[in-house]
Amino acid sequence: MIRQQLSQKLLQKLSPQQIQLMKLLQIPTVSLEQRIKEELEANPALEEPDNYNESTPDDAQEEKSDAAEKEKEEDYELDDYLNDYIEDDPVSYHTTETVSEQREKNLPAVVSSTFHDYLDQQLGLLNLDSEVHRIIAQQIIGSIDDTGYLRRDIPSLIDDILFAFNIEVTTKQVVEVLAMIQRFDPPGVCARDLRETLMIQLQQRLNLAEAVEDDELVEILKLGLLILNKHFEAFSKKHFSRLQRQLEISESQLKDALDEILKLNPKPASGYTSQFDTQTQTIIPDFMVTNRDGELELTMDVRNAPDLRINDQYVDMLKSYQTKREAHTVNKENKEAIIFIKQKIDSAKWFIDAIKQRQNTLKQTMYAIMQFQKEFFLTGDSTKLKPMILRDIAELTSLDISTVSRVASSKFVQTEFGTKRLKDFFSESIVNVEGDEVSTQEVKSILGEIIAGEHKRKPLSDEKLRQMLEQKGYSIARRTVAKYREQLNIPVARLRKEL
Repeated sequence: MIRQQLSQKLLQKLSPQQIQLMKLLQIPTVSLEQRIKEELEANPALEEPDNYNESTPDDAQEEKSDAAEKEKEEDYELDDYLNDYIEDDPVSYHTTETVSEQREKNLPAVVSSTFHDYLDQQLGLLNLDSEVHRIIAQQIIGSIDDTGYLRRDIPSLIDDILFAFNIEVTTKQVVEVLAMIQRFDPPGVCARDLRETLMIQLQQRLNLAEAVEDDELVEILKLGLLILNKHFEAFSKKHFSRLQRQLEISESQLKDALDEILKLNPKPASGYTSQFDTQTQTIIPDFMVTNRDGELELTMDVRNAPDLRINDQYVDMLKSYQTKREAHTVNKENKEAIIFIKQKIDSAKWFIDAIKQRQNTLKQTMYAIMQFQKEFFLTGDSTKLKPMILRDIAELTSLDISTVSRVASSKFVQTEFGTKRLKDFFSESIVNVEGDEVSTQEVKSILGEIIAGEHKRKPLSDEKLRQMLEQKGYSIARRTVAKYREQLNIPVARLRKEL
């Protein structure tokens, strides 16, 4: 049986403009320019002027017509839009209140070689026996990752060559070429695991020591190779007493060998960084906080937010359409074209407004953080950081908690004490023995100081660290100590042990 019923639902939906603003809030300033370029390419009604000067448009009132009142309802709406838009002065939409200095344009492209290009250059210097060996070498180099390790085993390499080149190669051929590439620069490249890369580097150092007849160093390096080859597990777990017993050596001999091993690079390709890689890894702060005689001053990096405006050609199209309306010469194609133009102009205005709102929201949020953590920005002392959660800043700025979270997620601020992530200023609070609320950042800072000052021959366990923190007035559980230690990227006591 079919029945009709009436139901009422309360739904909350985000408009396209709100979604666009949230996406813009999440991206850092360094990525904003690319996002603006994408919008400029997608929307021809939006443009970035070469030299922007705020100008007064022609008086749009003279171009209005009372004849539009006799048209259909949809024509009323379109005509009202034209008049309202022209009156709004679309040329005046821009992202900054004053004319910003023009940035350098048309910078030369950066040309740099990659790590794999560097390996290919060395391959070209080898005198290989056949073209098959060269194909094997190229396949091996192509299987090396950005850290310098070979991530394919020999059977897989053989299958790859057979599939790509229809050539059958033997394990012996691959091993021979692999040994050649493992002698490339940087030392330790093309190893299949950590032990192999350390052994390759240590063997190369041993060859140099033997060449210069440094007998003392030769003995130390041979001992280091023996430790890596036969006792790698005990070495990685820092079982020093076991190593001394098994190798029948003194503590000083073991220390000398371990010192040589620790000089090696566990990621051989990390020593090779092209100019392009260096630039992409650079952190560009979104904000800058400076101390002006005890008064904090906040500035924003707006270099990646250029001025934007509506394309003049689209404004002229609107005026041309209005002229045709007055002359009653508008056809169907003209109306379809003007609707398309209206959509593009609306989209451009929404994007410009979103950029402006993004700038205001970022500045408002950062200013609230700066005032909340004023003691830190004045002194640089991390123990001065107050407990601060997203809700605190949301209440100060009258913004939503999710908005504050998006602002803090990927933004950086440059201070006189270094560049900091915004989310590092947020922390929960704990109560010390005096009953005062202190930031967990303060506890982490003191924990790091305790570990830095410990005796490395007998590093402190998490339980001992808990006891020392309690003596300083911070009563927390041992598992909390372990959590804070891991957040500081500090290993357990056993792995902090040194001779």
